[in-house]
Amino acid sequence: MIDPVTLAVLKGRLEQIADEMDATLFRSAFNPIIAEAHDAAHGLYHAETGDTLVQGKSGLPIFVGAMSFAVKAVIDKAARDGDLADGDVYIFNDPYDGGTHLSDFRLVRPYFRDGRVFCYLASVGHWHDVGGNVPGNYNPVATECFQEGMLIPPVKLFVKGELRQDVVDILKANSRLPGSLYGDLNGQINALDLGARRMTALLDEYGDGTVADALSELRVRAARLMAANIADLPDGTYSAEDYLDNDGIKDEPLKIALDLTVEGDRMVLDFSRTSPACAGPVNIALSTAVASVYVAIKHVFTEVPANAGVLEPVETIIPEGSLLHVRAPKPVGGYTETILRVIDVVFCAIAKVAPERVNGCAYGTINALSLAGHRKDGSRWVMFSFFGGGHGGHPEGDGLNHGNAPISTATIPPAEILEAAYPVMFTQWALRPDSGGPGRHRGGLGAIYEIELLEEQADVFLFGERGKFAPPGVVGGAAGALNVFTYEQEDGEHRPPQVSKMVGIKIKKGQRVHLETPGGGGYGPPSERDPAAVAKDVARGYVSREAAASDYGVLVDRVRSQIPAE
Repeated sequence: MIDPVTLAVLKGRLEQIADEMDATLFRSAFNPIIAEAHDAAHGLYHAETGDTLVQGKSGLPIFVGAMSFAVKAVIDKAARDGDLADGDVYIFNDPYDGGTHLSDFRLVRPYFRDGRVFCYLASVGHWHDVGGNVPGNYNPVATECFQEGMLIPPVKLFVKGELRQDVVDILKANSRLPGSLYGDLNGQINALDLGARRMTALLDEYGDGTVADALSELRVRAARLMAANIADLPDGTYSAEDYLDNDGIKDEPLKIALDLTVEGDRMVLDFSRTSPACAGPVNIALSTAVASVYVAIKHVFTEVPANAGVLEPVETIIPEGSLLHVRAPKPVGGYTETILRVIDVVFCAIAKVAPERVNGCAYGTINALSLAGHRKDGSRWVMFSFFGGGHGGHPEGDGLNHGNAPISTATIPPAEILEAAYPVMFTQWALRPDSGGPGRHRGGLGAIYEIELLEEQADVFLFGERGKFAPPGVVGGAAGALNVFTYEQEDGEHRPPQVSKMVGIKIKKGQRVHLETPGGGGYGPPSERDPAAVAKDVARGYVSREAAASDYGVLVDRVRSQIPAE
């Protein structure tokens, strides 16, 4: 039995290893989506099962949850091939075998100790461009994965420490931005190297057995604490439903449905009523769906340590052929939109059993926007980015204004970085008034972005959501505002026919694209909001006088006083 002090010290040291791996990649990546937005993650994984042992605190939690499936895919391949060796590193982006979508490349390295694998180290990062029909790879009209980018199964990038340059050459040949790809790849390699050095130092100091005992105990404690949290909830089945706007191919809504059952210290999340797999790219693989459940549960039960023990008392039911459980070649490029909806329905179901633990739904779309073209010298440029919105109101206060999606701890790339890297100018970057869902605690505000093209011409692509179904509030709170996208052309302003998704938009120099992102859902009835808080919102420009009167029944005059409406 490991003593509590040693366990706490080792927990911190192990987490620091993953955190340093995160920092190494963030500081060395060429691609702003990794370097600035932190769209990457690192962790330590079990030598036999691939289960998550430790995750970094700065990377995307959805990656860390899915990576356990990716590591298991490497373990299984190495067992079949029978040639695993010290110094090997595997690389792949297969979204159906522990991946998410084709932009996310995984590097998995066995960490050997005295001739046997002690654990696996893994790195995942979102590469800027990996081929496919659309620069930046978010292709909203893809009907198979081959239209989304190159698909690489688990292969060895390093064999006994020797780099396979032929693999690197193949990867670079399939990207519009091979220099960016090469820089990100080397950043991930260096992160794994650092992780291996830090593990060696830790094991040399404390001994293999002590560290192994600590890892085992941390998992046991996470499972025990998760079971105790579930046991505190009243038994019963609690259901929730939400919808995706469409799949980019057919303009029909797609249902994400959950029946959550609590029985003793066990929880079952049954998604069987969800829509079947669709033609367009909002499908996800089973590993991605389970990872999104993991992220949602961690939002609800924040005190539970982040490792595989969290899911031991939790069963997830997702039939094959569901929108949430597809296989190749079904397109999965827009996985981010679907997992955000999975998280939303978990929040809405939990709100019916433990309202003190949840918040209103966040804005629910990353709004993957890509502008691409050629500079005057003929060189290619691709601006791919994602954008923020409002988070839901919660039991203790209002939602966060202009935050990032709850699948991650990533940041929104700054306007200055995007303007320095690409021929664009942001003519507006502001909070969006009246976008937060009314409630006792108001939802956070979405944002307004307007981007002007400085080059002669460009193609624009958008992959978004929440254009038809607004982010719900909980416990009586109202929904946030819908997503709105418009673009300029010579004959005026236009909107996508399917509201939130479109490819092949052509714009010229001086023309602009305009994005208004959703706010978060409210928490609690709007009638219970303090009139002074409503007046303060009006004074700050968060809420208009008209919305204060209609949504909250509060009249606010020009000198910032408030009078309850009759």
